Amino acid sequence: MARTLKNPKKAKRKNKGSKKGDGASASSSVPTIQPRVWQPGVDELEEGEELQCDSSAYNSLHAFHIGWPCLSFDIVRDSLGSDRKDFPHTVYFVTGTQAEKASWNSIGVFKVSNVSGKRRELVPTKSVEDDPDMDAESSDSEDSEDEEEGGSGAPVLQLRKVAHHGCVNRIRAMTQNPHICASWADSGHVQVWDFSSHLNALAESETEGVQGASSVFNQAPLVNFRGHKDEGYAIDWSPVVAGRLVTGDCKNCIHLWEPTSGSTWNVDATPFVGHSASVEDLQWSPTEPHAFVSCSVDGTIAIWDIRLGKSPAASFKAHDADVNVVSWNRQASCMLASGSDDGTFSIHDFRLLKDGNTVVAHFKYHKYPVTSIEWSPHEASTLAVSSSDNQLTIWDLSLEKDEEEEAEFKAQTREQVNAPEDLPPQLLFVHQKDLKELHWHAQIPGMIVSTAADGFNILMPSNIQSTLPSNGS
Repeated sequence: MARTLKNPKKAKRKNKGSKKGDGASASSSVPTIQPRVWQPGVDELEEGEELQCDSSAYNSLHAFHIGWPCLSFDIVRDSLGSDRKDFPHTVYFVTGTQAEKASWNSIGVFKVSNVSGKRRELVPTKSVEDDPDMDAESSDSEDSEDEEEGGSGAPVLQLRKVAHHGCVNRIRAMTQNPHICASWADSGHVQVWDFSSHLNALAESETEGVQGASSVFNQAPLVNFRGHKDEGYAIDWSPVVAGRLVTGDCKNCIHLWEPTSGSTWNVDATPFVGHSASVEDLQWSPTEPHAFVSCSVDGTIAIWDIRLGKSPAASFKAHDADVNVVSWNRQASCMLASGSDDGTFSIHDFRLLKDGNTVVAHFKYHKYPVTSIEWSPHEASTLAVSSSDNQLTIWDLSLEKDEEEEAEFKAQTREQVNAPEDLPPQLLFVHQKDLKELHWHAQIPGMIVSTAADGFNILMPSNIQSTLPSNGS
């Protein structure tokens, strides 16, 4: 299968006027230069060049913000149905701010509705150039009709804020009961919240505009755990056992939370200890109720069984630098992805643990630390990665370079893709932002949401839909 890649950023040279006073126009004196694919960390902008987003690479792309930057967020599972494909979409989120002063922070519970878009053909079958009888007006008309079918106008953001003292390092919503959320604060506290009243109010409201943005609700958390010895980032709800939670801090301690009711928890005061440095991320097994993994600044990944005491069941060196993030594949539970501070990310197969080397794939594409990594909930071989090199990349690990198919694809597109030759064949898509965290939407195939210093992006790449299974598969 050929790599069918359209990068969303292209460089285009600005037209320059004549340096001579001969009255010649820029359009007549400067030849048209074909846009080319931009490679961050490789290419440099020349004088007069600018980056432009290629909108044809997206089925949907929207940007919004709620005020202060947000380091972490989570998509809240809703009751609008699974496998949603028709535009416009509605999505729910929780996030936490990184405000200038501790007292200015809040947790945002918000709904974004009227997320419009349209499906695009990866290789256009007909263009204006191919048919001289087709004028620009008719083409624009068809585009507008397509967009109308998928919704029109800007997305509508409705927001409710809950006061939170201090910055929110990370926040996660429980899969089974999505109104229950857990947050890590830079004060060292882990809090569990019930946001059902806010989510219900948003679901019932059809008011356009930013709802509740000027007011902040004062709400007490269900639990405020102060047992960690330092602040932290690692936190994860079990997808198998409702209410079971693990949290890890920057010292090296991991605490297990067991639910005792729908709104109370027993937090084990004795931590799990197996790392020599900060615990950066945690992931529960998608199939086993007692197993989770952790990664650390010490470069290792540990596998834990909560029935076997406070030490890891297994541990192995995963990267030569800090291991920042991990993601356990929910479609293929033997596979784990990990991202490192050196920009590399690896794919591990737990079936190879006994052989001493779990790595089945290792990628050195990113130039700066990997900040987030997540397997697609719909396709076992697809994952998304974000990095401090300002890129969100999407990969399909089942792909291999096929020279014949790639040549055929270039012929169909008349080489307008102009993609670099040395890109990995597994790389499907690149989206550029100063990214901190990303998540796939579990109920809307192909949708990814990311947060960056300047706000959120909702994106649906046009070449991702073709790799996702259909309803009949």
